[in-house]
Order: sequence, then C-alpha cells, then structure tokens
Amino acid sequence: MNQAIKIVVVDDHPLMRKGIVQFLNIEPEFQVVAEAGSGAQAVEICCELEPDIVLLDLNMKGLSGLDTLKLLREKNISSTIIILTVSDAKQDVIKLINAGADGYLLKDMEPEQLHEQLKLAAAGQQVLSDELLPYLNCLHENDEFAEKLETVTKRELQTLNEIAKGASNREVADKLRITEGTVKVHVKSLLRKLNAKSRVELTVMYLEHMA
Repeated sequence: MNQAIKIVVVDDHPLMRKGIVQFLNIEPEFQVVAEAGSGAQAVEICCELEPDIVLLDLNMKGLSGLDTLKLLREKNISSTIIILTVSDAKQDVIKLINAGADGYLLKDMEPEQLHEQLKLAAAGQQVLSDELLPYLNCLHENDEFAEKLETVTKRELQTLNEIAKGASNREVADKLRITEGTVKVHVKSLLRKLNAKSRVELTVMYLEHMA
C-alpha cells in the first residue's frame, strides 16, 4: 500500500481550517500531520516535520501567506507549497508563484477538485484553479522580464525606480547625485537591456513586474 501524503494545513480561520482538515482526513491518500493558525506557527511546524504538502492560506494576520512562503523557502523547506485562498487577483497569483509556490487554488472549488489537485501536486505537477490558467502567459512574461532585470546594474536599477515614480531626468540626477547626462546613459541602457521601446513602456513593464 502506498504511503499517505503528509499534509500541514495553515489557515488563521479555525472553522475553515478544521473543515479542510476534516475533509482531508476522510481520504485514505492523505494524512494531516499538523495544522497551524498562523504563519509563524507554520514555519516552526514545517521545519520540524517537513511534510509532503503545505496547504497555505494567503490572507492571514501577522505573517501573510506570502511572507510565510518566503520564510519557508529561505529555510530550504522542500515541501510542495500550495496556496489556498479566496483571492483570484492576477497580481496575487503571479507574486506567489514567482515567490516559490507550487500551486494556487481557490477556496470555492469543489472538495473533489481539491482532492484531485492535491494528488497531482504530490506527483510533482504545478496546480492552478481552472479560472487562473489564463494567467500562465503572464507568469512566463514575468519570468522573462525577471531574467532581463538581472542584467541591470545597481545604479541602473536605482534610476529605474525613480523613473517608475514619475521623476524627470533632472530629478533623478538630483536624487542620485549624478549628472543628467549619466541619467540619459542609464535610461538608454535600460531600454536596451529590458527590450523596451520607450520610457513609458519601460515604466509599465517594471510596475507590472513589481505588482
């Protein structure tokens, strides 16, 4: 008989958390080894148990789901981490997946769907609720931009940050204590490295990446 998939459920709403735990414990494929009502508690538990799957709420008091995810990855927790939330906002999906989540599922899904998605996740597949699949293109675009952004120098990134705030070349120069000519050189380099046709497109691409 195959070994049960060990799961930790993290949600700061007791009723929701208990409901998820109760459902999962009915299924012989799953074994809920622990539950946590906060991100801090989740990090402590996962460091100790290293479950197969962490089912993580996004909007929690204290440490958010995003902060908890980042902490778990910083501590080299290799568990499959699935976000389970009510938020279907594109920026949330992109941000969490890029931060290291292995999946993003919505709480309004049918229990049977959750069961199937968790089995797929345990088998190593990335899982997303059907409504979120169109965001995959945005994820790939965001990944490409992130790779390009790694080629930018520290001073160019500082220039880009100021431009994204709406600063003029003169204002950027004053803020960074460099000449306007140097700012223009940085902007030209940014346009080339990030494959943008204009200053406006450069700003839009950067702000979308940071959202």
